[in-house]
Amino acid sequence: MKAHPMPCGQTSWAFREGELDRDDVRALLAHHVAEMNAGSPPSVCHVLAADALADPAIRFITLRDEGGALIGTGALKALDPGHGELKSMRTAPAALGRGVGSTMLAHLVATARAAAMTRLSLETGNSPLFAAANHLYRRDGFTRCGPFGGYRPSDFTLFYTREL
Repeated sequence: MKAHPMPCGQTSWAFREGELDRDDVRALLAHHVAEMNAGSPPSVCHVLAADALADPAIRFITLRDEGGALIGTGALKALDPGHGELKSMRTAPAALGRGVGSTMLAHLVATARAAAMTRLSLETGNSPLFAAANHLYRRDGFTRCGPFGGYRPSDFTLFYTREL
């Protein structure tokens, strides 16, 4: 478990790697999968269920508050040497508006740098469901790019990348 400076004095939030076998993690991921499936065309919905996140190429990370409650998840997938993909970023509904997404994103960027990655990419949707995520990525320096890692272009999908 690594500590990371948190927003608004939340110094006791903690990152943990793994935890895919925990009930609260599986429940949040099931909620995430259900919402992504409901809000995305099936042909371009690339959300990963809990079992798929156990892939050895993926580092799955949780964020817990001072009481141990799960407040967010995120994952970093190694694509090629030096290139990673952000996956499965999700804030627990009860933790929305507390800076969980930006905190998780900063941690994933730092994790990528520590793994000698020089570029991060991601794919997301362009509907109102994804507006907060798109704003977060742009604010953090991600810029639009073309498809990567086997994804195909679509009217629904947005691709972003950022040099580290």
